[in-house]
Amino acid sequence: MAERADGDSSTVIVWNKERERFETEDKEAFLQYHLRDVGLVAAAADSSDNPEQEKRKGAAVVMDMVHTYVPRSKRGMGLAALLCDAAFAHAHCHSMLVIPTCTYISDTYLPRNPAWNSLVYNGEPKSSM
Repeated sequence: MAERADGDSSTVIVWNKERERFETEDKEAFLQYHLRDVGLVAAAADSSDNPEQEKRKGAAVVMDMVHTYVPRSKRGMGLAALLCDAAFAHAHCHSMLVIPTCTYISDTYLPRNPAWNSLVYNGEPKSSM
């Protein structure tokens, strides 16, 4: 649960795993994301030499934050930032990097919250060593 910056605890952000989004309880405002595999390393095929049975190893998963939406009637209340706070905290807790595809996140939220810049995926796979 996240609270608005003004301390109003009436706004609750919910993680909707099935729909890949963070949303307000009324589902009117949301941050949509997609999980993406990056830095994949294919393992050797199993003994049947069937390439379709190759297992993926070394996959890093990033959270591509693609869209933030707040209805006009609820804009200016800090909901977009609250949705981003919840999504970035989730990514951090699950050791995921993020791709800020949404322009609100890349152009407004991150400049205002530079502490989260360390989670931004830079296009290079992280070493597991």
